[in-house]
Amino acid sequence: MPAYANKDGKVVCFFQDAKKFEARYATLGFTDMAKLDDGNMWSTGYGLTKITPAEEAKITALVKKAVS
Repeated sequence: MPAYANKDGKVVCFFQDAKKFEARYATLGFTDMAKLDDGNMWSTGYGLTKITPAEEAKITALVKKAVS
């Protein structure tokens, strides 16, 4: 399972492939090290059935925010 770290080497996000886990969708998840806080509640995981340029742009923005 691929995982990505911040500049301090702490994992901030990971990707779970749908086929590997025999799931209906892939998962992009974020750890508590990700800086995604938005008030008192925010998402830490996203289900993906397909990655189009629109999803790619959202993922890029989330990862940039997570490691900021």
